[in-house]
Amino acid sequence: MNAHGNDSSTRHVFDTAIALTGEDGTALQGQTHPDYGNMVGPFGGVIAATLMNAVMRHPQRLGDPVSQTVHFAAPIADGGFSVQARIMRTNRTTQHWQVELLQQGEVAAFATFVTAVRRETWSALDAAFPEVPPPVSIEPAAPIARAAWTARYEMRFVDGAPLVAHAHTDSSQTRLWIRDTPGRPLDFLSLAAMCDAFYPRIFVRRPKWVPIGTVALTTYFHADAGQLAALGSAPLLGVARALRFGNGFFDQSAEMWSEQGELLATSHQVVYFKE
Repeated sequence: MNAHGNDSSTRHVFDTAIALTGEDGTALQGQTHPDYGNMVGPFGGVIAATLMNAVMRHPQRLGDPVSQTVHFAAPIADGGFSVQARIMRTNRTTQHWQVELLQQGEVAAFATFVTAVRRETWSALDAAFPEVPPPVSIEPAAPIARAAWTARYEMRFVDGAPLVAHAHTDSSQTRLWIRDTPGRPLDFLSLAAMCDAFYPRIFVRRPKWVPIGTVALTTYFHADAGQLAALGSAPLLGVARALRFGNGFFDQSAEMWSEQGELLATSHQVVYFKE
């Protein structure tokens, strides 16, 4: 049985890709999945979700994810790996974690997490929900053959589609409706992966293939588990942009919204590129 109570034979491919086996408190075992392959190695979003899975399944976890920072320290090879999670500190309502992914005895990726018991407080929203057409009015984009993971998401681009031939733009912004394919109820694991499901901004700003790789990815979660569960498998509106390209690196920031205008998560990453 998986976390959603489904038999493994009917388990969603995403849950198969992030699955970990073994006893908590020891090294867990995982395996890359071809459906979430990238141009080189696995899709970074599914690695982020796999590292989170080590925390989410741990019997001593306190509360829901508030933040996650993943460092991609080395290329992750297709095949098996081990994951080790440890609690660094537990406070009254917050908990701090460190998680490492190892291949051949060396760290290939590592992450820090904060989980917390959320309490009802005053709230406000400074960010504005974008005015965009509804998802049903936009045709889904075709996946990119050299990046298998793109077939695992339904993407409906409002603007900023990547690698548009002869495009000349001064903006790296993309707005799109996105959800898992096939549909899957939203949770922290799938949201963590979707926050990395934006094509690198350099492919929008200057549409040509260059070698790239995310170095570090931080995601902040603004919704609780109940809010995510209530959304089911409905599409989310994603907005991504960069601020600066140069000297072999660029930044990339993103927002994830529900159709109802709830800001669910924000993310920030730094990406290496080579010419």
